[in-house]
Amino acid sequence: MSIQNLPNHVSIIMDGNNRWAAKKGLPGVSGHEEGVKKARLAIELAVEKKIKTLTLFTFSSENWNRSQEEVDLLMKLLSKALKEEVPSLIENKVSLKFIGDLSKFTIELQDEMKESEIQTHQEEQDKQLDLLIAASYGGRWEILETVNKLRSLELNKEVDEELFSLHTSLSGFSDPDLCIRTGGEKRISNFLLWHLAYTELFFTDILWPDFDEEEFDRALEDYSIRKRNFGDKSNFQGSNG
Repeated sequence: MSIQNLPNHVSIIMDGNNRWAAKKGLPGVSGHEEGVKKARLAIELAVEKKIKTLTLFTFSSENWNRSQEEVDLLMKLLSKALKEEVPSLIENKVSLKFIGDLSKFTIELQDEMKESEIQTHQEEQDKQLDLLIAASYGGRWEILETVNKLRSLELNKEVDEELFSLHTSLSGFSDPDLCIRTGGEKRISNFLLWHLAYTELFFTDILWPDFDEEEFDRALEDYSIRKRNFGDKSNFQGSNG
């Protein structure tokens, strides 16, 4: 499908893995494993459609409150996915970056993340996609982290939006143009709170393991026909207009 006016930056809240598994009478791990496959598909589609940046919400700050068994499983899946997917990312010229409170992960997993970022580094002229993985991430955490960074700098000037943005997790990247959430919930769940101010939101009942190119295209097509004013009221017509 040829779609005009594609977003430069797409973010996805990948929701519904556990419900997908429960509906099929499968263990929870099956939903997460299928979710990893759909993350791979989303990356491939983003490259194919020439989207510049893709941010995937893989593990939230709140997810640490899940059972230790599920958290351990998710950590193993993350480690496994890194080992298996990095060669493909390199081949497709995808540059990987993790955002979030990475200090919460084990030293071994932190090292794997850093190594994968180094291995997938691409020069700007060669890069096909910037892939941001939000892991142990929360929007409130990011805002507080940015405030504390700025306080530590002891700046003798007023902090404006531009300066604040320079010290956030997305420094160097544009804010998302489109945020897709699967799974039927209609909220952003503490995701990129600073950055979604003018982002177009697309909610779908499709559970993440059922996400496919058709649904991705539906989100892109919906985005393409929206008029983005960024708060501009120049087109406002009063009662006489």
